Amino acid sequence: MNPLPNLTFAELTRLAHQSGQVLTGCSCARTTFPCWESIPLSFPEEQLQEVGTLIENPFEEATFREFHPAGSRYDSPDAPIAPRYYPYNRCTVSTCLKCGRHFLRYTEAGGYFVDKRIRSLIATLIVDAAI
Repeated sequence: MNPLPNLTFAELTRLAHQSGQVLTGCSCARTTFPCWESIPLSFPEEQLQEVGTLIENPFEEATFREFHPAGSRYDSPDAPIAPRYYPYNRCTVSTCLKCGRHFLRYTEAGGYFVDKRIRSLIATLIVDAAI
């Protein structure tokens, strides 16, 4: 199995613009996921295919710092998508094989739980913020 390609900022932005152009109905779009949410049991994960990763180096611990210069929070719909910051630096990008929408996904691993999370890839929120 080939590892996922690391997505550049330009590639991530291109995928987000493509996703924003999808207007057709699809079972993946029953919920819009404007902010991070737990993946619902009803979500058709089998329709998603991973197309790339934002994990720069899987052998180094990525920062847990978040990027919220305008006062947003992790669960805010207007929170910036900053690939070098948490949780984006732990994400893969997946595409729906039926409609072409793109999603960010990662697994939150707390002390006693594992929670798969999802957020729509929204072009207007992507920022190329340095650490």
